[in-house]
Amino acid sequence: MSANKPINNRRYAVGLMSGTSVDGIDAAAIEIIDGAAGERPETRLLAFENKSYPEAVREEIFSLFDPKMATVDRVGRMNVLLGELYAKAALSVIAKADLVPEDIAVIGSHGQTIYHSPEAHPWEDLDLRYTVQIGEGSVIAARTGIPCVSDFRPADMAVGGQGAPLVPFTEYLLYRERDRTLLLQNIGGIGNITVLPANGSPDEVYAFDTGPGNMLIDGAVARLYPGRTMDSGGEIAREGNVHSGLLERLQQEEYYKLPLPKSTGRELFGSSYVDGLLRYGQEHRLSSNDLIATVTKLTAWSIGEGYRRYIRDRSPADTMIVGGGGSYNPVLMTYIVQEFEPMGVKVLTQEDVGLNSDAKEAIAFALLADYALTGRPNNLPNVTGARRPTVLGKISY
Repeated sequence: MSANKPINNRRYAVGLMSGTSVDGIDAAAIEIIDGAAGERPETRLLAFENKSYPEAVREEIFSLFDPKMATVDRVGRMNVLLGELYAKAALSVIAKADLVPEDIAVIGSHGQTIYHSPEAHPWEDLDLRYTVQIGEGSVIAARTGIPCVSDFRPADMAVGGQGAPLVPFTEYLLYRERDRTLLLQNIGGIGNITVLPANGSPDEVYAFDTGPGNMLIDGAVARLYPGRTMDSGGEIAREGNVHSGLLERLQQEEYYKLPLPKSTGRELFGSSYVDGLLRYGQEHRLSSNDLIATVTKLTAWSIGEGYRRYIRDRSPADTMIVGGGGSYNPVLMTYIVQEFEPMGVKVLTQEDVGLNSDAKEAIAFALLADYALTGRPNNLPNVTGARRPTVLGKISY
């Protein structure tokens, strides 16, 4: 037993995140220190690890993105298998933090999204919204001996929300400032942005998915460059040129014009979208480098367009802080700077402000789980469109 025992206002938690890029499992062990009444909590990252999925598991997850392939037996098996892998990741990061399971108050696991349908589907007098994340929380709790909070999205959707994005709740807790309006942009498989107005209340925070983050880049790279899964360091895009015709075509996607709140995912920007990109490239004889450069530019443009369309007139910002895997792509970051500098917005990364881009979302789910375990609402209705605050997450012991 470690000497570091949780006390009333100081405790340890673990967050687990696996995003739409299916890179692997991000695991963060954190310390949470409650602030005084009305003050923000403090968090301290104790340890972080990324556990890559075995290639066979990654391939199986991708197959489940196709509803025709996601049969109940395959989904059920992968739900349990991922629970086992998440439990191992949790135990590993706990050990890396020089703690033992008995020190940890809670684990928060986002799970792996295989389907997300936030729009209302009418059935008789009902509007049905549904989402599927796998990675069984009961398995995580059983293997670690630690309460696990999982399956966060359905509770928000049950009260009329989109079930996403969820991280803005923790961004408000941890990042808000009295004198500056901040933009927090995450670039995982999907891009999402949170607006924190200067000295704003929770009801003034808003957020939405900007569109594809790394998803189209990764999807095109995987198809055009066998054996590669991403444009590491922007090496491919750097050798290409943006094709204006393809870029203009992609900018017509209706998602970019939808009203808030809104969220998206692989259902729109997945493999069939990549099929269309490749067909266009073949028909117009684009080089592979040019195609990758163009979709990289599209991601940057979609972030800038989100600011111009929904944010600039309402909450002109001082600074944007970029996190997620996309922040490590210098070509993408250059394109983002080109979008925002003319609008007077300074662009920084999580590392520029002394934080960790990779760990950010895993930290968020540790904090969301901490709220759920004590029965405190942990959604932002203004962000998701929910009718009221509610407690997100299902608790397994």
